[in-house]
Amino acid sequence: MIDGGEDTTRGGGSPAPVRPERLRGPVEFVGRAAELARLRRLVANPPCLILLEGEPGIGKSRLVAELLAELPGRHLIGECDDVPEPFPLGVLLDAIRGSADRLGPLSPVAGALAPLLPELADVLPDAPPPLVDPAAERHRLLRAVAAVLAALSPATLLLEDLHWADPATCELLAYLSTHPVEGLAVVLTARTATPGSSTPIHDALARTPPWSVTRVALSPLDADDVRRLAARTLRLDDPPQQLTATLLDRTAGIPFVVEEVLRTLAERGGDPLADDSVPFVLRDVLLWRLRPLDEATREVLGAAAVLGMTPDQRILASVLGLDRVAIVAALTAAHRAGLLHDAGDGLRFRHDLARQVVYDLVPRESREWLHLRVARVLEQELPRPVAQLAHHYRRAGSGADFVRNAEAAADLATERGDDATAASFLLQTMDIAELPRPVRVRLAAKLGRSAIDGLSQAEAIPVLERLLADRRLPPGARGELGLVLGRMLRQQGEALRGYTEIERAVPYLRAPRRKAQALAVLAAPDTVVGRHVDDHLARCAQAEIAAAASGDPAAHLAVRIARASLLLELGDPAAWAIISELRASAELADRPREHARACLNWAQGALHAGHPEQADALLAAGRALVDETGYERLASLVEATELSLDRAAGRLDGLAERLSRLVASAERMPVTLLDARVELATVLARTAGTAGGDNAEECAGSAEGRGDVEAAERALREVVADARRVGAIWPLVQALSALARLTVAGRPDEAVRHAADALSLVRGKGIVAWAAEAVLVLAEAAAAAGDPGRAAGAVAELEAGIAGRDAPLALAALRRCRELVPA
Repeated sequence: MIDGGEDTTRGGGSPAPVRPERLRGPVEFVGRAAELARLRRLVANPPCLILLEGEPGIGKSRLVAELLAELPGRHLIGECDDVPEPFPLGVLLDAIRGSADRLGPLSPVAGALAPLLPELADVLPDAPPPLVDPAAERHRLLRAVAAVLAALSPATLLLEDLHWADPATCELLAYLSTHPVEGLAVVLTARTATPGSSTPIHDALARTPPWSVTRVALSPLDADDVRRLAARTLRLDDPPQQLTATLLDRTAGIPFVVEEVLRTLAERGGDPLADDSVPFVLRDVLLWRLRPLDEATREVLGAAAVLGMTPDQRILASVLGLDRVAIVAALTAAHRAGLLHDAGDGLRFRHDLARQVVYDLVPRESREWLHLRVARVLEQELPRPVAQLAHHYRRAGSGADFVRNAEAAADLATERGDDATAASFLLQTMDIAELPRPVRVRLAAKLGRSAIDGLSQAEAIPVLERLLADRRLPPGARGELGLVLGRMLRQQGEALRGYTEIERAVPYLRAPRRKAQALAVLAAPDTVVGRHVDDHLARCAQAEIAAAASGDPAAHLAVRIARASLLLELGDPAAWAIISELRASAELADRPREHARACLNWAQGALHAGHPEQADALLAAGRALVDETGYERLASLVEATELSLDRAAGRLDGLAERLSRLVASAERMPVTLLDARVELATVLARTAGTAGGDNAEECAGSAEGRGDVEAAERALREVVADARRVGAIWPLVQALSALARLTVAGRPDEAVRHAADALSLVRGKGIVAWAAEAVLVLAEAAAAAGDPGRAAGAVAELEAGIAGRDAPLALAALRRCRELVPA
């Protein structure tokens, strides 16, 4: 079933090598501090015999290299080779041969080595006459090696890859374990023995007393070690957690495999999470292990690779029409070859890359047949494993069966609250070309709803855009798909595009419940330019009508949350009564995700108005709800709101660094990116020394001060440009106001332009309180120029706009304005 065991070629067409290089551990030394410390303690107190064990590629050689690098004294080193009949005592003789020039006086028994080491004839005693008894001859040879080692001591004897050692070498090492040489530390490396595949070295040492050998076992790297290795190899300061998880899943933490994958990623570049190629060196190693297997074993192993990481023997037997005895025999042979691993609950592929190599060797037609056979067998299981069925039918090329099971798997994931998994299955269905339009529309609607909460918006958006471009799309579907597309665009930070898509969708939405939800989104004033607050109020009133017509409590709740948010931004004191009522209601308590989202939106509104205490309380409630529900989509929003609150409260120590980390990780939730960037730029402007105004010119005059000011100004200008592009009003107004504040001392005319621009945007929105900082800059610039009357109109506009409003921040700014520009 597996094709081309000895004739396989690499991706470029060159033949696989006859034999792979010996596996080594990672070039970067990570994750072995405890083992290294233990080895140092042991070899520092000879005599001792240490067996360092672990699976291939676990890093045995790298660890002993680290040990020897800092170990004083004489090192005797030998390596076993993988040859059918190794030369007796060959590895020991190699270790001795390299140190012949250091030999002192020797016991006459050492002459027994003369026939084996003719190049040392001038330093070894004469060979004694042969003995008749083979056992006696062998014993004398062991004593001869021990005598030479004693003459070379104190020393450290390192013998590698003892799983390939000849029986005579193993016998000698067993002899040394019970007859230690004074001053000699013996360090051996060997692969861990597996049941049914013991080696001479393990057999020999098993017969020695337990105290005579110290065994040190190496285990795979953990997540922290893999993360450090990834950081060094890929030159990343903070590798994403998903990269670490992916590497662990693909490599099982085996250092050699991790290193080869990382080296391949570093050489090829691109997205490390999307690169699933098998490094050539690793592929060659696995092909070498496949070579001894017969055709029947390869057939079973290929089917096992199709089945998955942990092949079920019962299913394998059904798929291949074989009895369980044949299946067990084949898997055991693959285990002995190092292709499978005993995980305690059965044999499995050691890591995903090993399974992938075997899988790729199965011819495409055979793979498709096997996937179809596996699916047919799994169809008989109860409950039906729909996720596995979807996978196998897709690989078998059975589109209709794949879609049927993928939709069922998505529905099941949605029921469990796993929106990310649901979106993943539904995205795959969109690739099936022969899907009927009604089915595609139904699945796309589900995809949109799942992707909003499953963080898969970037992949789903083009799918929905293509569907909406079809003029034959039914009106109801156009409304539904337009709504979910608009919501996803907003989550991706495309404020104006998302808002416009939802506006277009509203007339086509037939269900009052969905119309109410769409209109509630359009009632939010702080997201988009070009819409006056009167428009938002009208949308909110329409949403209330639609919610009442729907009779749906969830729709009614969504509209009331939107009403409270809108009134909060308007500075209407009635907002707090609605918020208190909603937070005490069972309707909101029974929907913790909606409750969390509402608290965070209200916390931001409270910050905009100037209520830090209320914002802090709402943030705390929202954070607790997010932690309780594990709602990943809001995690970065919690962090962004917390950092905004710290900035508003003047808690600036370390804030720029925390905001920088949030900006760097904002791909988790792109909607927070601009808000985080404008907060970071504002903090940079304030900490540059110019925000207070008292020492602005002095600070800007120094080289360090100029650099800080230039960095802050550059960051603010970039936010302004990006906010204009996406039509996001709140970060745009904040950035323009901060830019005006930054430049008012040194370039007052430029500051006036920025402030006037912010005021113009706020006029278009109709919430004058948002322009408080910009108007204050206009007043300061006019007063500094000796013409305070120039700002009189803007100050009067602010005063009229916030009259009777609950807007403490704007009222404080107005008081400062009136000190500069009297009425």
